[in-house]
Amino acid sequence: MPSVDRVESSSESEVLARFTPTLLQRQQSVRQAGFSHLIVGPGDDAAVLDLRGGQTVVTTDTQVENQDFRWRWPSGLTTTGYDIGWKATTQNLADVAAMGAQPVSMVVSISCPKSSPVQFFEDFAQGMVDACAALGAEACTVAGGDLGTSTELSVTVTALGLTPQPVLRSGAHAGDQVAIAGALGTAAAGLALLETEQLPDLEEPALACIAAQQRPQSPLKAGEKARLAGATAMLDVSDGPLKDASRIADASGITIDFETESLRRFITPLENTASLLSNSPEHLALEWVLTGGENHGLLATFPADAELPTEFTRIGTCREKLDSAVTVDGVSVESKGWDHFGQSMVEDLAD
Repeated sequence: MPSVDRVESSSESEVLARFTPTLLQRQQSVRQAGFSHLIVGPGDDAAVLDLRGGQTVVTTDTQVENQDFRWRWPSGLTTTGYDIGWKATTQNLADVAAMGAQPVSMVVSISCPKSSPVQFFEDFAQGMVDACAALGAEACTVAGGDLGTSTELSVTVTALGLTPQPVLRSGAHAGDQVAIAGALGTAAAGLALLETEQLPDLEEPALACIAAQQRPQSPLKAGEKARLAGATAMLDVSDGPLKDASRIADASGITIDFETESLRRFITPLENTASLLSNSPEHLALEWVLTGGENHGLLATFPADAELPTEFTRIGTCREKLDSAVTVDGVSVESKGWDHFGQSMVEDLAD
C-alpha cells in the first residue's frame, strides 16, 4: 500500500471526511432518481430506512486481509482499495439479488492497521459507489457504518433489500430446469493467475479473468427477473457451482445434474488461459467452471415449462433424490469448492 497520509497521523473525523462525501453524493443521486428508502444516512448514531415496501432481506459478509485477498500477490499484481470496495459490495448485493430482492442499502464496518494510507478510504468508497451503479443497484445507498483499528484490514458489509416474496433454496422440484445468470470459472482462473509466480505477459482473456476475481460482475437485476419468471429456488454462486448446487439440492430434497455440453460455453473460452498453467487445459477449465466461486452469478431452478429470462442459461436438470446431491452427466461427484474452514483453494475434481 502507498506510504502517504496514514491513519495513525489522522483523527477518526479526518478519516471519515475522506470517504463520507462520496457516500452522501450517492445518497443524493439515489434520491434524485426517485428512491427514498434511506431517510437518515451517515452522520448520526444510526441510519434510518423506510422498508415498508416489501419483505426485508438482510445479509452480511466479510473480507479479511490474507484470507480473502492479498495486497500483493505472488504474481506481483496488487489489490487496491477500489477493488475491495467493489468486491465487498458485489458479494453482498448478490446475496440480496439471489433472494429475488432489490438491493436498497448497506452499512459497512472497517477495521484497519494504523499504518494504512488514508487514501484507501476514498478508493474503497468509490469502489462501492461505482459497483452499485455498474451492476444495476440503482436504489442502493451506503447508510453508514463503523471504523476501528486492528492488526490487519477487515471489511464487513451488511446489505438490505426488499421483495414481495423471497426465493428460497428449498423450493426446487424434480423436473425443474437448472440455469445460471452470469459467468462461471473466470474468477477462479483469475485467482489462479494472481497466485502464480513468474507469469508470462497476459493477453486480454487472462486479464479479464483477473478482473473477474477482483471486481466481479454479478447480474443483480437477474434476481428479480428470475423471481417474476417463477424461479423455484436460487442462490449466489460464491463457493462454486458444485458446492452451491448441493445446498439447493439438500434444502429441496432433490439431486441436481449438470450437463457438460451445456457448460461448454463457459469451459471453452477458459482453455487458452488454462494452458498457461496446465498441460491439461480442458480439465483445468472444467475444474474452474464447476468448483470456482466468486463470480457471484445466480444459480436458479425453474419449472420445466418456464421461459427463462434472457440473462439465464440452462445448464442442468433437477432429478429425484439420489445418494449424491450433485451429479455431472449423471455421474456422482464430490461437491468441492471454497470452504472458509477447510482448504483455501479449490481441489481437483475426482477423476
